[in-house]
Amino acid sequence: MRFQTQLVPARLIRRYKRFLADCVLEDGTEVTAHCANPGSMMGLAEPGMKIWLEPNDDPRKKLKFGWRLVDHENGHFTGVDTSVPNRALRTALETQAIAPLAAYTTCRAEVKYGTNSRIDFLLGAPGLPDAYVEVKSVTLNRQPGLAEFPDSVTARGAKHLAELTRMAQDGHRAIMLYLVQRTDCSRFSLADDIDPTYAAAYATARHAGVETLCIGTHITPQAITIAQPLALDM
Repeated sequence: MRFQTQLVPARLIRRYKRFLADCVLEDGTEVTAHCANPGSMMGLAEPGMKIWLEPNDDPRKKLKFGWRLVDHENGHFTGVDTSVPNRALRTALETQAIAPLAAYTTCRAEVKYGTNSRIDFLLGAPGLPDAYVEVKSVTLNRQPGLAEFPDSVTARGAKHLAELTRMAQDGHRAIMLYLVQRTDCSRFSLADDIDPTYAAAYATARHAGVETLCIGTHITPQAITIAQPLALDM
């Protein structure tokens, strides 16, 4: 997935009200950017961090910049926009580029199911059970090389696992897909100390037959693309 406009570098002044970030551009101009991330962004919102913003000239948008990346200034990046995984994965699923799901020939997004829920992707193919794919963006890193989810308590995430559990029990294929928006991680685990309830819901889902996929990304200031699967460390 290529960014629609060329990203510009900046330094973070502060993130506040979850969806707002004050930043200073390289020429010294201070701007407020939209932060499309409802999580805690642990370790990613420290004042002074180098970040990348996507400018826009859309008259419908009050804020003229969107915060897209954290630049760790060591050759690695983290994508902070939680809408990116679904956009990047939709193309990969439609082109059958994800090996464990390559047999599926149709892909529908945001399909209603369960109790007042929508599945991120519903995959289908003749002769195969429907595959319900729930996607989560992963950005937390507390140990070298290890990506973790979640970075804050997520009742919504636990609800999604319960819905997947019911799909698996009904004979469908159910997949929890974690997309790691970091280039400095090769392994994935649950942050059960942050949200024990989510970890318990995951254990129940896994016991019921819900599958886990964890996929990495290639990230540059030009694009975010799907990379190789990451090892599960749990």
